[in-house]
Amino acid sequence: MEKILAKHDLAGGYCNSLTTYSRYLTREVNIGDIALGGHNPIRIQSMTTTDTMDTLATVEQTIRMVESGCEYVRITAPSIKEAENLANIKKELRYRGYNVPLIADIHFTPNAAEMAARIVEKVRVNPGNYADKKKFENIEYTQDAYNAELSRIYKKFIPLVKICKEYGTAMRIGTNHGSLSDRIMSHYGDTPRGMVESAMEFIRMCEDQNYYNLVISMKASNTQVMVQAYRLLVETMAKEGMNYPLHLGVTEAGDGEDGRIKSAVGIGTLLEDGLGDTIRVSLTEDPEFEAPVAKALADRYTLRSQKSEVGSPESTSLRPTLSAQRQTYSPYEYNRRVTAPVQHIGGHHHPVVMIDVSKENLKDPYFLSAVGYNYSAGLDKYNLADQACDLAYLGDNLPSFSFPGNLKQVYNYSTWLKLQDKNNCHPLFSLEEFVQAEIKDELLNFVEVDAGTFQPSNLQTLQPNVVLILKTSAVHGMAEQRTFFTALQAQNIQVPVIIKRSYEDADADNLMLYAATDLGALLTDGFGDGVWIDAQGQNLALINSTSFGILQATRTRISKTEYISCPSCGRTLFDLQETTQLIRSRTDHLKGIKIGIMGCIVNGPGEMADADYGYVGTGPDKITLYRGKEVVKKNVTTAYALDELIDIIKGDGNWVEKN
Repeated sequence: MEKILAKHDLAGGYCNSLTTYSRYLTREVNIGDIALGGHNPIRIQSMTTTDTMDTLATVEQTIRMVESGCEYVRITAPSIKEAENLANIKKELRYRGYNVPLIADIHFTPNAAEMAARIVEKVRVNPGNYADKKKFENIEYTQDAYNAELSRIYKKFIPLVKICKEYGTAMRIGTNHGSLSDRIMSHYGDTPRGMVESAMEFIRMCEDQNYYNLVISMKASNTQVMVQAYRLLVETMAKEGMNYPLHLGVTEAGDGEDGRIKSAVGIGTLLEDGLGDTIRVSLTEDPEFEAPVAKALADRYTLRSQKSEVGSPESTSLRPTLSAQRQTYSPYEYNRRVTAPVQHIGGHHHPVVMIDVSKENLKDPYFLSAVGYNYSAGLDKYNLADQACDLAYLGDNLPSFSFPGNLKQVYNYSTWLKLQDKNNCHPLFSLEEFVQAEIKDELLNFVEVDAGTFQPSNLQTLQPNVVLILKTSAVHGMAEQRTFFTALQAQNIQVPVIIKRSYEDADADNLMLYAATDLGALLTDGFGDGVWIDAQGQNLALINSTSFGILQATRTRISKTEYISCPSCGRTLFDLQETTQLIRSRTDHLKGIKIGIMGCIVNGPGEMADADYGYVGTGPDKITLYRGKEVVKKNVTTAYALDELIDIIKGDGNWVEKN
């Protein structure tokens, strides 16, 4: 088949445009009766958690997944017997009237992949461990040794490519950050570039055989690494005349609110720039709960206008700065925008959280518990939680009780002027008010500006104790705010900026996903010294936890224990959801510690590349415990494994007792 390419402007280096929402056009790949890429909708998929040898359980779970919105269903095939049983699963599904394309998930075993490729519509292979026994060894490869290893893998891989060509089977080349081969690690390290090169080696092998029915993914648990790798992949493929469709996903995102926010940060950041043809949200929950989250992320772009260009006619002064974006901002590495600190905002301080409390009962100090300040009436004092917001916006309303000393109060300028006691209270100005005001705060002034109409050059005249509140009403608001930030960089304006986004109609679930996308995309690129989610009528605790969750997911402010937990699949050796909750109940006070919880060795030391400690199923009722990628204790009986893990953490001096 002749390779068909779309033309791309690649104005952003990795996307069609940095200022206009424009879906990146990829080649179309047929997966059964449901085509992927090209002008097709963003497709939704998930993965079964049943034992692949249990045909009926797998069929019934697949049907539940399809009913929840899955367009493709992936099933693990760790050995040839599971691969062979895919035929029985497929037969039963077709008998029941379900024609959903099936995808075989392969690790380590070429013979299982070759069998599966004759049965299902698509196979997924991981270039880090296909025909490779990863030993986590630091091996120095000469160029000749490197090429010899690549030649060996080529011979192992090409039979699968030929079978896929013969049977019309699609293939996903799915690179994972945590399971790069020793060969790739020796040349590129544990980097986005290494992830890209790992995939490109296999893509080139496929093209050498004139096989183009490919989908590519760059998954990581670290959202910064994931986003950088996908962007670098697109740019690299474009330079080599390729435009294969992209499968988006954050590995081991976790469960509940954390898993949803982390997934939205990684996936949503890429969707904002028009990248992504299919989505899998990896939650440590039953798979039928994953598809609705993925669909909510994708649906946001279905109706987004191709004409949603940044700014209005009045903001054309921003346009000359767009060419400077590629000079002042690198999408392939994290660099926080340099700012001059104002009080505790900007500079090297972590991003702050600002919350609107103006509609709360300001006669009752107990409402502040929702934003991290627990009031004790008997002691007349506040106890701070790990997720205590930094700034409270009160508008024109005054509280009848004393606020916590470390919670700054922000009032509209006209109300602030009238305060008799301005201690720990600061004004919020419109730009016009600020320019005309004769009295200003000596320490900290907030000025709200609209990214679409305000000219950054005007900031040169503002005094140094100003923090901007940057809002937007644009459909493609993230790009509008990003354009504003890059304009500041181009002019070396170092004023701190709090990003504000408003959500009037979003329900609780969508609020988390939308805010994580909009704010997370900017924070992932190093933009923003704080966040303000404006969602009138929503639960205050939800807004607060979402704000901190976004900062945690973008690795810009760690406020709690992080769990890198794989989604269940047929390889899982214990009840992952139950185990995750048990581990969480004993360790969720260990602020800043990352714990990987993996159901099997495939998702073990590699996939939890970012974790400080690991809890990995290695056999029935057997757990192996890790410190980073180092095995500390092998084959611990499950009943004792959590206590043993805690002992390791204590031995390292990283344990604190719960309050």
